[in-house]
Amino acid sequence: MKILTVILARAGSKGLVGKNSLTVAGRPMLAWTIQHALGSRHAGKVVLSTDGDELAEVGRSMGIEVVTRSDETATDSATVDSAARQAVLAVETQAGNHFDVVVILYGNIPVRPADLTDLAVAKLIETGCDSVQSVYPVEKLHPYWMKKLGGDTGDELLMYEPNDIYRRQDLPPVYMLNGGVIAVTRKSLFNVDPKRPHAFLGEDRKAIVNDPEDVIDIDTRLDLYVAEAVLMERRKSSVA
Repeated sequence: MKILTVILARAGSKGLVGKNSLTVAGRPMLAWTIQHALGSRHAGKVVLSTDGDELAEVGRSMGIEVVTRSDETATDSATVDSAARQAVLAVETQAGNHFDVVVILYGNIPVRPADLTDLAVAKLIETGCDSVQSVYPVEKLHPYWMKKLGGDTGDELLMYEPNDIYRRQDLPPVYMLNGGVIAVTRKSLFNVDPKRPHAFLGEDRKAIVNDPEDVIDIDTRLDLYVAEAVLMERRKSSVA
């Protein structure tokens, strides 16, 4: 199996401006994802897809190839799969061969389990499924405990999903994607259907379940503070 890991990191961000290049625990945020990929046994060839010069320099300084994003795949409305496909085609054209599996990692996730990519790739290959994504069990944010506002004045508190569950232990299992990893067959990745945005994940989609705190996706300043604390604590624990 020939595996290609594509790290996606845009220079722009409407939420947390320039988040992929922000410093987290003394390093550019992107560097943590690159380190994860390079430390994974089943990551294969690792490349960075970016439109930012500063981000590209981080990638090159850590010894990985950089694919410059096209204008179409560098906008905030561009899809993840379109950027990944562009990177795959660029690397394949240069290498003169095709990959069997593509791993997609987001550059704005500095905290993920060290073996996450290896577990996802192993499950993809062993089960013969089309894609594997990482998820975590929803607890306090379970849809059964969510509310909506309604009534004549628009402030009447209503159940989002009618139910009588008051104990967390009684909630039915529900999972959220955490963005930690996407492992997908090349065949599925190149299946484009404008009417089905997630067609690239194929029909047989499987999951790797993480604890809620295992993966930290940076979208806000609070996420950044939490990731900083986690990484600094890990650093202290490794030294002790």
